[in-house]
Order: sequence, then structure tokens, then C-alpha cells
Amino acid sequence: MKKLIALLLLACVCGGVVLGGPPQPSNDPIAVNAVKQIEQDMGDAMVQVDIDKLNQIYADDFATVGMSGKFITKKDLLRDFGSFHDKLESFENGPIDVQVFGNVAVAHGSVTEKRMRDGKDTSGEFVWMDLLENRDGKWVVVRSAGARVKKEAVASGAKEARGHLEFPALRP
Repeated sequence: MKKLIALLLLACVCGGVVLGGPPQPSNDPIAVNAVKQIEQDMGDAMVQVDIDKLNQIYADDFATVGMSGKFITKKDLLRDFGSFHDKLESFENGPIDVQVFGNVAVAHGSVTEKRMRDGKDTSGEFVWMDLLENRDGKWVVVRSAGARVKKEAVASGAKEARGHLEFPALRP
């Protein structure tokens, strides 16, 4: 009898996990606003070359892929900003959409920036997506991806422009 009860409990637990489906995003305005603030703080810290603030914003296990295709860690990112290898002069975030799933959040948006990298102007418009995790009550950026939005003239000399994405780009 004990084995039957144990099997039934196991089936209920496993069935609940399988049938429960993926977690639904939270509309908690406190969490959403905290993530949006992190995104703004990140750009502000880059402009001010505030390495201590960037160290707090990025998780120790942060990673992304840069424009060159190179794997970039938190250590690489902090070194590049600290040495002025990468200098964000100014930026303006567009609308930011945030979805929170418990202690994980996904934020995506756009940014227009003025940036110098290795003495070259890399300014432009970008779209980006960050994966954040709430660790010990504090949101940190764990992964990031972005793309430059290139403007090209539409074929046949039309005055309108269309955008397309150029992958990958490091998000500010």
C-alpha cells in the first residue's frame, strides 16, 4: 500500500511539472522597473567609465559574443572600458520591454549611441536583448546580444530607407 501511495504521489508531482507548462511572465511593476533601471544605469556607467558600477551590473559569469565573433567575458568588458579601448560617449535608449519569469528576466530594446572603439567611430543604432537574473535580491546581467541596425537606400533610388540587422554586436 505504501508503494502504491508513493507511486501516486510521484505521478502527481511529475504530472504537475509536465502539465504545468512554461512559467508565465510576471507583470510585477517593481521587478520590471528595476530591470529597466539597470539598463539605464548600465549605459550611464559606461559613459562615466564607472568600472565599479559596471562590476555590480554584470554577473561574474557574464558572457556575450562581440562584433568580431569573439567570446567576451565580464573581465574583458571591464578591461576594455577601463583602458578606453571602448568608449561610449553618449546614448539614448528607446522603449524597453521587460518580461520577468520568477528570478529571471529578459529585457530588449533599442539604443542610439555615439561610441569609439579602438579609435574608430562605431556609432549607430542598435537593438539588443539582455538576460538578467535576480541573485540575492539584486538583478545582474548574465547574457547579452545585440545587432546594429543598418540603413540602406531602397532599390531604384527611392527616398525611403529600410533597416536590416547586422549580427552580432555588443550591447552597451
